[in-house]
Amino acid sequence: MERISVFDIFKIGVGPSSSHTMGPWKAALEFLQEVSDQSEKLSHVHVELYGSLAKTGKGHGTDVAVILGLMGHHPETIPIDQVGYLVSEVERSQTLHFGNLKWIPFNPQEDIIFYMNQTLPYHANGVRFRCFFTDETSYSATYYSIGGGFIVKEGVEDSKSQLVMPYPIDTGEDLKSWCTSLNYSISEVVMHNELAIRTESQIHDELMRIWQVMKECIYTSCHIEGILPGGLNVQRRAFQMAANLMGDNTYSNVDEWIAIIKKGPHTFNSTLKWLSCFALAVNEENAAFGRIVTAPTNGAAGVIPAVLMYHVCFSDHFQEKDIITFLLTAGELGSLFKKGATISAAMGGCQAEIGVSSAMAAGALAEVLGGDFQQAMMAAEIAMEHHLGMTCDPIGGLVQIPCIERNTMGAIKAVTACQIALDSDPEKALVSLDAVIKTMKATAIDMNTKYKETADGGLALVFSVNLVEC
Repeated sequence: MERISVFDIFKIGVGPSSSHTMGPWKAALEFLQEVSDQSEKLSHVHVELYGSLAKTGKGHGTDVAVILGLMGHHPETIPIDQVGYLVSEVERSQTLHFGNLKWIPFNPQEDIIFYMNQTLPYHANGVRFRCFFTDETSYSATYYSIGGGFIVKEGVEDSKSQLVMPYPIDTGEDLKSWCTSLNYSISEVVMHNELAIRTESQIHDELMRIWQVMKECIYTSCHIEGILPGGLNVQRRAFQMAANLMGDNTYSNVDEWIAIIKKGPHTFNSTLKWLSCFALAVNEENAAFGRIVTAPTNGAAGVIPAVLMYHVCFSDHFQEKDIITFLLTAGELGSLFKKGATISAAMGGCQAEIGVSSAMAAGALAEVLGGDFQQAMMAAEIAMEHHLGMTCDPIGGLVQIPCIERNTMGAIKAVTACQIALDSDPEKALVSLDAVIKTMKATAIDMNTKYKETADGGLALVFSVNLVEC
């Protein structure tokens, strides 16, 4: 089975969607690399989007993503403020600088085709790239964006299945067995597996970099007001919530801001509002094509940062090492859902995104609050149990309604699930983590396609909208 690193689960990138933005972007970059040695004789490139990528591609910026990928820009490093300009220049000039190697004619209106009523066999999110050469030859490659920014190329075996880790984990039972036999916490097992790939200092530094991006995302978004792009006229709310909670306090950076929050007051209402505010902030930034971290997806990117920030600000015994522990544990729990079910809303509905992120956050919070591995796994199970069957029905195909608010609910459920697990005896639990993962997969299979990120059912049909291009 696939071996997944915590750094596969947590990836720095750009909103609004991991499967519809980052996945196609990554596929475009991979295609670019494949044909770059033939760029001199390249005459034309054509992109075809299928299934869910076509149905909600405009709202998710799939066309924007493939353009930027074909130009050679990476979602982790591209200056956010340059995205709009770069795409508009392609549209204006009708040309594209392919991989910064060769200028070729490119008309997004004609060269990116949305096949609304066609789905490729492997997955609902399919993209096919075709390039044509001056010697009258051509080449095509098909990729599938399978959730969380993960992609697979048609006809190519996933190399990650060959990755050897000292403690291979495919199921919750595997994880439980290793924790028991080694007398390790979940994070300790994960750390030893990660050490097969990189050094401890590299693991620490990269996880802290991921947390820094999460932290900056919350802070940045809490200081931006206005309307989100896309045509729904959704008002940012984190700005006013944060301002009301901060009152007259002054600060100059994110760490000073956090220090003020930690001082309080810490009433039930204020703590709950801050938790909601943190989650709203991330997904408002995600909806605005901002810099975020997949956790495990973009649409659910607010839950993990919100719950971790909740721990940083409101837990009595927070230590910096808890950040590493939290992310390692959350990453492993997320990988179990990816292996055993799916983290793609196009395959499993929103239970595969908000449900999984809530389970990850619940288990991770349980461990940093002193719970053992069984309580952490129980917390994850409880959180998912109460997201089973959740549909993905975004209005206008945008990651805004109900997606942004759902992150707040996922964060709140994670904290509650953690509290229940820490006050429970896992030995008496009737439902295991593996059982809820299996159930989530079965529910996904049974779920009507119109509730799987197609914008063809549910809330997406509440009212009709005429969307502008993102």
